[in-house]
Amino acid sequence: MGWQRWLQETKKPWLSATSIEIFHKLTVSLLSLLVPLSFLLLARLSSYNYVLSITSDPNQPPSSFLSSLLLKINPAILYALASFVSVSTLVHGLTGKITFLSESSTAAAAAYRPRLYTAWILLCTLQIFVGLGIEGSIAAGIDGFRFDPERSLFSRIIFFLGLHETTLHWSRTVVKPVVDDTVFGSARKETWVQKFAIAVSFGGLWWWRLRDEVESLVIVAEIKMEMMMGVGVVDLIGWWLYYVTVTIGMVRVVKGLMWVGVILLCRRVTRNPDDSPEDEDKV
Repeated sequence: MGWQRWLQETKKPWLSATSIEIFHKLTVSLLSLLVPLSFLLLARLSSYNYVLSITSDPNQPPSSFLSSLLLKINPAILYALASFVSVSTLVHGLTGKITFLSESSTAAAAAYRPRLYTAWILLCTLQIFVGLGIEGSIAAGIDGFRFDPERSLFSRIIFFLGLHETTLHWSRTVVKPVVDDTVFGSARKETWVQKFAIAVSFGGLWWWRLRDEVESLVIVAEIKMEMMMGVGVVDLIGWWLYYVTVTIGMVRVVKGLMWVGVILLCRRVTRNPDDSPEDEDKV
């Protein structure tokens, strides 16, 4: 049951439709940040494991239960969820057909509900493990270990676009349907205000932390390869996840260029019929 139906039944005058819309957009924007936050946590864990491998005994037991959960169990779940969302985004970008959960009509409600329940599970799982990761990083004293990336501005822009596209896909296919069903009881169309809110919140997180720390996902694996150190499965998954996100950014750039080319071609085609009668009169 949505909040608007609940308001009609309980007649709460102090909750207006505007306040509900604001709450809805704010909730969607904040929950959409779970994906970039998971990338940030995984990057911090990669750099922290690298520091442990070169400065102390990597088999030393963690200092608390949260630290043990963070360093052993939490990364596996986060890598699995982040990989699922990234691959889903890449497939959707290449084909434009496969979406995990999209807006549904009343006629398709029966098929929509099972996917909605799965979206609930994904959202709650990622929220729990991101929260545990933040608490565990604080308990273990893990902060971003900043490498000198030595990467071009172009590669950073491509990764930024890829991670933003992944965040949008996560928001559209999981977060928004869940919040829509909770607040309104039915699916709502995505607005430009919602897109702008997600872009601003993602840009703020990128400028605050992500741009300095997220490249640890790929840099740690490359440094270990250069130093002939043991490269673990987690390092390879982080390296793979980084380049999947870069591929998503490249697909977005190519599709954008193709869209601009189609627009210019259509304008040129529409101008040619206007010029042809003048040419015939001249002849």
